[in-house]
Amino acid sequence: MTETQQDGAPAAPTAVRRIDVPESGELAQLAGVFDDLQYVLRCCEHLVTALGGPESGPVRVDADPALVEALWSGAVIGYVRCFSGRTKTLTREDLDKLELDGDVSGFHDMVTKLRDHYASRHVNPRESYEIGVAQSNEGTPRGVAVVSTPRPQVDETTVRLLGRVAYALSGLVDARMTKAQNDVLGIAHDMTPAQLAALPLVHLSPEEEAGGQEPA
Repeated sequence: MTETQQDGAPAAPTAVRRIDVPESGELAQLAGVFDDLQYVLRCCEHLVTALGGPESGPVRVDADPALVEALWSGAVIGYVRCFSGRTKTLTREDLDKLELDGDVSGFHDMVTKLRDHYASRHVNPRESYEIGVAQSNEGTPRGVAVVSTPRPQVDETTVRLLGRVAYALSGLVDARMTKAQNDVLGIAHDMTPAQLAALPLVHLSPEEEAGGQEPA
C-alpha cells in the first residue's frame, strides 16, 4: 500500500533505487549544470545590490571590494563551467536558442576570457604592479617604491547581462531535464519489479527546493 500524508497526497519517498544508464547520466549532468546556473543567478542578485545600493536588489549586500570580487569570480567561473567541453551539456550553439537581444555570443566569449583571468594560478586578478626608484635632488637613488594599478571592477550592467543569460539558459536546461526524467522513467517502467529491487538503494534526506530568479 502506498503511504499517504494526512491531506491524502502521496508521501515523499525516503529512499530510491539508483539507476545507472546513459539517460540517467545525462540527467545527472543536466542537474549539475542547472545548479551552477542557479548559483550564478544568486551571485548576480547579490552583486546588483552591492553595486547599485539596497534598492537595486532583493538582498542587502555591502559594497566591499573583496566581496564584490568573490561574488563576480564565483559567477564567472560557475557560468563557464556550464559549457565544459568534457560533458558538452551546454554548447556555444545553445546561446542562439535563447533569442536574447544583443551580441550574446560575443558576451559569452568575453566571460570565458574573464574566467581565465580570475582563475589564473599565476597572475593577480585585482592589480598590476610596477617597481620604481626614487631619486634624490642629486640624482642618486633614495629608495624603491611598489606602484600598484587597480584593475577595473565589474559594473552593474555587465552583472545584469550575465544574469539574463544565466536565467534564459536555466529555462533551456530545465526543459531538457524534464525530457531526460521522462526517458529515465520510461526505462524504469520497462524493468520488472525484481530488476528494480536489485538496484542499489539510496536513502534520501529532506532538502528544500531551490529556484532561481532573474536579477531585477
